[in-house]
Amino acid sequence: MTKPDLKYILLFLAILIPGCNFEKKTAEKMSQTVPIFPLGEKIISNNFTGTVWLEMLVDNDTLYHTSIGNVTFEPGARTNWHKHPGGQVLLVTDGKGFYQEKGKPAQIIKKGDVVKIPPFVEHWHGAAPDNRLTHVAISLNLENGGVEWLLPVTDEEYKSAW
Repeated sequence: MTKPDLKYILLFLAILIPGCNFEKKTAEKMSQTVPIFPLGEKIISNNFTGTVWLEMLVDNDTLYHTSIGNVTFEPGARTNWHKHPGGQVLLVTDGKGFYQEKGKPAQIIKKGDVVKIPPFVEHWHGAAPDNRLTHVAISLNLENGGVEWLLPVTDEEYKSAW
C-alpha cells in the first residue's frame, strides 16, 4: 500500500466513524422518545395523584394468575400507598421516578431498573417532579387476591423522596 492509498483510507475512516457515532446517538435518543407500548387510557381513579395512563398487556386468567400493564406517569404523578397479596414486579422502561416501601427511604428508579416487591409490602411508586416514568407492572399470584389500595401519598411524603 502506498502512502497516498493510506492517506485516502484514513480520510475515509475519519469521515465514516463520526457518522456511525451520530447514528448511534440518534438511535439512543429515539429509544427515549418512542414508547415500547401504546400509552393506553388515562386512569380516572382516586388511587392515583396526577395524570397516569394504563395499557393492559395481559389480563388475569385462571392459567397464569397474573396481570401485566404498561403504566405511564406524568411528572409528579404517583400511586397511593398499596400492597399486593401475591407481590409485584416493576420493569422501568423509560424516565425516572421513585419507589418507596413503608418505613424505608424512597429509592430513585430509572430506565432499566427492576423492582421486586414481596407480597403484602406496603409501597408506592411514581414519577419524579421533572420527569415522566414508564414501567411495566406485573401483578403476581392473583389467586391470592388483587391490589389493596390504601391512603394517598401526601405531598410531604412525596417531597421527602427527593
